Amino acid sequence: MIIVIDAAKGVEPQTEKLMNVCRMRKTPVIVFINKMDRPSNDTFDLLDDIEKQLLIKVRPLSWPINNGPDFKGVYNIFDQSLSLFNPNITEIEEVIQFKDVNDPELDRYIGKDADTLREELEMVEGVYPEFDINSYLAGNLAPVFFGSALYNFGVQELLNSFVKIAPSPRPKMSEERLVNPDEESFTGFVFKIHANIDPNHRSRIAFVKICSGRFERNKNYRHIRLEKTFKYSSPTAFMADKKEVIDEAFPGDIIGIPDTGNFVIGDTVTEGEILHYKGIPSFSPEIFRYIENADPMKSKQLAKGIDQLMDEGVAQLFTSSLNGRKIIGTVGALQFEVIEYRLEHEYSAKCRWETLPLYKACWIESEDQTMLDDFKKRKYNKMATDKQGRDVFLADSGFILDMAQRDFPKIKFHFTSEF
Repeated sequence: MIIVIDAAKGVEPQTEKLMNVCRMRKTPVIVFINKMDRPSNDTFDLLDDIEKQLLIKVRPLSWPINNGPDFKGVYNIFDQSLSLFNPNITEIEEVIQFKDVNDPELDRYIGKDADTLREELEMVEGVYPEFDINSYLAGNLAPVFFGSALYNFGVQELLNSFVKIAPSPRPKMSEERLVNPDEESFTGFVFKIHANIDPNHRSRIAFVKICSGRFERNKNYRHIRLEKTFKYSSPTAFMADKKEVIDEAFPGDIIGIPDTGNFVIGDTVTEGEILHYKGIPSFSPEIFRYIENADPMKSKQLAKGIDQLMDEGVAQLFTSSLNGRKIIGTVGALQFEVIEYRLEHEYSAKCRWETLPLYKACWIESEDQTMLDDFKKRKYNKMATDKQGRDVFLADSGFILDMAQRDFPKIKFHFTSEF
């Protein structure tokens, strides 16, 4: 996983949520600190902020030479080379190799900044642990790179290092057992769905990560949740904006499968064995709005659009138990604009929003059915169901939530949709 951080803004709330997912899955992460060509925070302060907010140790593998208008480039600690920044081009200049940062030739390229760079690199070696690939693969250490993605600068250093240190396919835990990538039998799971990937054909693609075995085109595979067998005649591999139909794929590969609505995020596909991989957890939304139809003539289009967009995981849909109204929950206000735009341009449906002041959505469950029924009865006006029909408590405030947890100790309140 590559986490991008704005050099001026530092770690943002959405980044913390992403890191929580990586931590839950013990996914190795690489940090890219972006926009170094703009006025930025102090580099060491940025690294301290990352360690504090993301709860992970860091190790710089490249280092910036100034920032903003004075940004001159990055020194690649990983392979001891220098790349000079030129804001007028999108191609990176030839990389200059050094056997040692104390090489006098460095002064010829960056002048008086060479001494500052040497001092900062000495501090880096003294403050941060040596890069250990095993710590990185275990998700305990994040290598850090600097650059400007807008100018494609500093990105190549990251990619070159990524090729060298990226993990090979690793064992993955299912609910039933640990699955090793070198097993002969194919298994995989859906981690993303994209509707209207080709708007002209209203196509929908389910992205499957292969965990073990070999996937073969036109071979029958079992959809575990639906308990049905399907044959996939057009599995697709993607590279940037290009795609091609493939005949086979192997552990670690990502393939796209044309979908007519059979898949949801987290679905498992196998050659027949009953396995259940865990999907990507969804965190409790922070912003809630009622969604209403702005054009009565387009009710079906709106319903279809909401259904498909929610399957993608761009937001979460709840249905109020009190009045049956549809509620959309997101982690940021921008997502409402994205949903509104896509509904109009991909489904020819218009919507309007009504603000709903809520604190948190909590999925609830309990082994004490009597207590659960009592809770749902007493909190009926704040109960809802999610798209999978699970019970959700919509808390007005942190105080209300704390009181509910105290008064109903046998009820489990979950803040992610995967449990």
